[in-house]
Amino acid sequence: MALHPIHQRLVRGELVLLDGALGTELERRGVATPLPLWSAQALIDAPDIVRQVHEEYARAGADVLATATFRTTPRVMRKAGRPESDADRLTDLAVRLAAEARTHAGAGQGRDVWIGGSLGPLEDCYRPGDAPPRGEMEREHDDQAARLKRAGAELILLETMNTIEEAMAAGRAARSTGLPFTVSFVCSSGSAILSGESLADAVRAVERLEPLAILVNCTPLSETAACLDTMSRATQIPIGCYPNAGSAGAGGTSSFDPSVTPERFASFAGEWVRHGAQLMGGCCGTTPEHIRALREALPSVLVE
Repeated sequence: MALHPIHQRLVRGELVLLDGALGTELERRGVATPLPLWSAQALIDAPDIVRQVHEEYARAGADVLATATFRTTPRVMRKAGRPESDADRLTDLAVRLAAEARTHAGAGQGRDVWIGGSLGPLEDCYRPGDAPPRGEMEREHDDQAARLKRAGAELILLETMNTIEEAMAAGRAARSTGLPFTVSFVCSSGSAILSGESLADAVRAVERLEPLAILVNCTPLSETAACLDTMSRATQIPIGCYPNAGSAGAGGTSSFDPSVTPERFASFAGEWVRHGAQLMGGCCGTTPEHIRALREALPSVLVE
C-alpha cells in the first residue's frame, strides 16, 4: 500500500505544519462558541467565518486544516436539543468549508494542503472523569470516525485525548476507516496526561495502533518541550505539538495571552525540533499570524 504523502514527508525527516486555533479564533472575531456545541455553533451561525479562518490558515502556510468537527457528534447534538441527524449535516458542512477554503487559498501556490477531520473526547476534554463507559465510547467513536470519512476527511486528527482508554477507543475507530490518523494528548505536566496517567505509557499504548504521529496539544508553552522529551524517549513514531498561546478550561472558558506574540511563539520552534518534533502548529489562542510566523521560522530551524 502506498504511503500517505504526509507519511512520506515524515519518513524523509521533513517538518509538517498544522494550523492554529479555531474555537478561540472564532471568539476573537466575535463569533459566539457556547457549549455544548462550542466551535460547531459557528457552523450554524457563521459558516462563512469558519471558511475564512480556514482559508487564512492555508494562506499562512498550514499543511493541514483541522475541521470544525470537534463537537459534531450525536451525543453533543442531544445535549444541545438538536436532532441527531445534525451530526451528519454539520460534519459534512465542516469538511466542505475546509475543502472550499483550501481551494480558494491554493490557487497557484503549488502546495498540498490536507483536510484533517478533528475528533475529540466524547465529553469534556478537560474532565477525564466524565468519559462514558467503554462500550459507549467504542460505539460512538466508531460512528464519528466513519462519519468523518464519509464527509471527505483525508486524515483523522484525534485531539486533546485525556485518558489512555479513550485514546485507544478513538484510535481503533480511526484505524478502522483506513484513513491515516494522528493521536494527540492533553497533558497536566511534561510526564503525565490530564487523567494523571503516564504520558510515556499513553504513547506506548497508542503506538501499537500505528498512527502517523503522536502529539501533545492544548498544553502551555512552558511544558511543551518536556512533553516532547518524554515522548521521544517512549517511541520511534514521529512526534509533534501544538501548544496554546493562552489558556482554555472546563466550561468553555478561554483566555488569550497577549505576551505570546506570533514572533515569540515561533521562537520556540527550534527547541521543539531539538526535542524531536516533526509536526507543529498552534492550539488555543493562536491565530493565522502565529502559523505564518511558524512557517517562516521553519527554514532556519532546519539548518540549526
